[in-house]
Amino acid sequence: MSTTLKILPTTAAEWTIAAASIDADGRAVIDGERADAEVVDGASASAVLSTVNPATGEEIAEISRCGAGDVDRAVRSSRRAFDQGGWSRAAASDRREILLRLADAIDKNTTELALLDSLEMGKPVAESSSVDVPGAAATFRWYAEAIDKISGEVPATPVGSTAFVSREPLGVVAAIVPWNFPLEIAAWKLAPALAMGNSVVLKPAAESSLSALRLGELALEAGLPPGVLNVVPGPGSIVGEALGLHSDIDALTFTGSTAVAKRLLGYSGASNMKRLSLEAGGKSSNLIFSDVDDVALAATKAAFGAFYNQGEVCSANSRILVQRAIADEFLALFIEAARAYTPGDPLNPASGGGALVNEAAAAAVMRAIEQGSRSGTVLLGGNRVAVGGRGAFVEPTIIAGLAASHPLESTEIFGPLATVTVFDDEEEAIRLANATAFGLAASVWTGNMARAHRVAARLIAGTVSVNTVDALGLSTPFGGFRQSGFGRDLSLHALDNYVGLKTTWFQHG
Repeated sequence: MSTTLKILPTTAAEWTIAAASIDADGRAVIDGERADAEVVDGASASAVLSTVNPATGEEIAEISRCGAGDVDRAVRSSRRAFDQGGWSRAAASDRREILLRLADAIDKNTTELALLDSLEMGKPVAESSSVDVPGAAATFRWYAEAIDKISGEVPATPVGSTAFVSREPLGVVAAIVPWNFPLEIAAWKLAPALAMGNSVVLKPAAESSLSALRLGELALEAGLPPGVLNVVPGPGSIVGEALGLHSDIDALTFTGSTAVAKRLLGYSGASNMKRLSLEAGGKSSNLIFSDVDDVALAATKAAFGAFYNQGEVCSANSRILVQRAIADEFLALFIEAARAYTPGDPLNPASGGGALVNEAAAAAVMRAIEQGSRSGTVLLGGNRVAVGGRGAFVEPTIIAGLAASHPLESTEIFGPLATVTVFDDEEEAIRLANATAFGLAASVWTGNMARAHRVAARLIAGTVSVNTVDALGLSTPFGGFRQSGFGRDLSLHALDNYVGLKTTWFQHG
């Protein structure tokens, strides 16, 4: 792999030079080694797939196109590692030290890991290097430090008896992660699962596998025993299905679309009833009331909530609901703030936005914009653009005037498209905000704390951000209601996804 740079590049030229030095390895990580995918029916071409830079259309690397046989190999390796106990029965202090070393290794390789994510999925390297990679390292540190703080329970029992309730690792966990935050969301799954002593088979998205594969190597270098973490890339329709149906996987954690989450529910029922934690789709609202203290700040944050990461965020606040009395003022400020997310070269730290993950995603967003423009008014953007004459780039787009029943008000677009709806009173705002199949996130802007509490209590959302947008932290749980799924990432609550409660009862009287 590329040489570690202790000091991050600061200019587009420096990032471009660093990118050219990367020799990405797309092979799977199974049982402590890099491994090619099984060749199916003697056809070597079937064992690899290409990963493409969406900003340029150029191939980055060949990725192992793993199949059911590779999943079997990985699961056997993880089961063997779990049963041997080198990790599952290791002292909490030992697991803590190894995960801390892994966090340090992530930090030391920030340049490489940030570039892998930016090159594969088009996000600005300024964001991947300052947010995503440090966030992944911080996640491993947080759960490493939590390991020896987790204790059992001694509940009340009848005289003559004592009971102890312990948290036991489940065994082999499958983790399926998306392409929009490839490294960081992988850390959200891996850190708590590994902290509690499980073995993990990680399936990264086919569009963005390289940072997860490199993470698998760094984990081994940090001292994680072989087989405790296996990384198996490949198409979701093959690898994801094989993991979902595998009867020697004890739990599966997933972040992605609601449609795939529903398939995983079926796979669990058709196999061994493996435990699931599913973080699925969203269609989140941002409610701006006329009594907001700072309209300009609300507009700036609204643009961030809708267009950060090219709008490819499950909890993106893509439905802007603004009270009529300040609608004109807010819209003018919102439009201006959205211009800051105009796409540019992802390797240029000055770029406000990057490319969408691939050509198909860009085409889907353009279809949604066309659909919205037929019924509403395009206030900003609406165009496919090129950077350097190429790339899957779409302008930040704002559409107003759509009916509440319009498909764009209920369908997750996963791109730089926000809709604006004007409301008259609190009841209408709450009704509009809750009129989706999802319940992941929402934001509320008001200077009236009574209103803030009142509205937040009635919004159906796993996280309600008041006078900010899309707030999250390592100490607070993240997840949703309704068809946004169940289970929680982040915080100590995430540990519940990866442990079972065991009661040991002693009768001594």
